[in-house]
Amino acid sequence: TVVGFSLSLLFRVAQTEACPPSCHCKSLAEIKGLHVDCSSRNLTEVPALPINTKRLYLQNNSLTSLPPGTLDSLSSLEEVKISGNPWNCDCHILYLKLWLEDVSAASLADVRCAAPAPVRMKPLEQLTGNELGICKRLLPIKCLQFFWRDLILIAGATITLILAAWALKFSKKLVCQINLCRYDSRGWLLGRH
Repeated sequence: TVVGFSLSLLFRVAQTEACPPSCHCKSLAEIKGLHVDCSSRNLTEVPALPINTKRLYLQNNSLTSLPPGTLDSLSSLEEVKISGNPWNCDCHILYLKLWLEDVSAASLADVRCAAPAPVRMKPLEQLTGNELGICKRLLPIKCLQFFWRDLILIAGATITLILAAWALKFSKKLVCQINLCRYDSRGWLLGRH
């Protein structure tokens, strides 16, 4: 099992250190990392990247959006270039916008929207929540779902409390009636003797 674990670990390290076939990688000996150049490769999605990527060039491809989490493993990234892609600036672009704000604000300034038409050629950094049309449509639906869920939970809790109070009141009456019956029967029995 130790040999299997070692081989598995070695395979993972080799896999995360391997250069994607659609890119060109060059070692940055002075800073111990990789320069990964995936620019002008007609990519429609970002390939699996080595975790020690320091410089990432993805410009001039056919990228329209990035799934959330795509670049999160690149913790040592220092430079990224992603301009020249036909970015679709709808609700799905939020991950990229927020990620760039945290990691590379300079790159964010170079990214321009290709679609939808109202935001075409607008810099991604200037995109506001009002311009994310699909997000505006999804938000009220989600809020409405939460409203109904919360309303049902409150109604359920209220009904449960009412039933518990009624059961408590009924049980007290029942206990009193049982005690009165016992008292009456004892008094009746004592009166006959």
